[in-house]
Amino acid sequence: MTPSHSDRSPFAHPWDVSPAAAVEIQRRLAPHIVECPLAHPIRTVAGTDMSVRGARVTAAVVVLSLPALERIDYAIWEGPVTFPYVPGLLSFREVPALMQALAMLHTRPDVIMTDSQGMAHPRRFGLACHLGLLLDHPTIGVAKSRLTGRFETLDEAKGSTVPLRDGGAIVGAAVRTRQGTKPMFVSVGHRVTLKDAVSLTLAVTTRYRIPEPTRLAHLLSQTGTKPAAP
Repeated sequence: MTPSHSDRSPFAHPWDVSPAAAVEIQRRLAPHIVECPLAHPIRTVAGTDMSVRGARVTAAVVVLSLPALERIDYAIWEGPVTFPYVPGLLSFREVPALMQALAMLHTRPDVIMTDSQGMAHPRRFGLACHLGLLLDHPTIGVAKSRLTGRFETLDEAKGSTVPLRDGGAIVGAAVRTRQGTKPMFVSVGHRVTLKDAVSLTLAVTTRYRIPEPTRLAHLLSQTGTKPAAP
């Protein structure tokens, strides 16, 4: 994925902004998110995550093949923290670093999965939406916790799902990725449907609660070294 793609995007914007200005950027860009079926069979999925230590960030991306879930590419980028931690504005803290890591890949993944929200966000514009829109690429948000919305009782069996609703709209799904564990919260980032997002999340989840692409990206961001083969 080319380093300058986001700069050429019609939706490019400054990153050195105040939290209030960041909220306005989210509101302006949210209507441009597209929900549509994936255009072709998915053969590769990239997981992204970022760790912060003091004033430094480590952004990581791991690309897995489907259906084997073999690691075929990965990248790490380190740099300074450029935006404060503000709930609901995670993309302004993480997307610039994740873009740098994605630009280092040798493989262009079919879908990018983030450890964050997509449309399951108060302004319907979480990190997965922001990243997907700037790259004009299919993205899915798979978060460990709920930022907004409510859901009904979820069956304990792996694969069980219920809609996540906010203000009368379905903004995502609560998904049981492992029996007896807390659900993951899946939502559209860009250029996917919620059905596709849930199906792909379950397809890349093995014995852990967290899907393999984002789980391995998290480990990579924590250690700064390639994770060992299973």
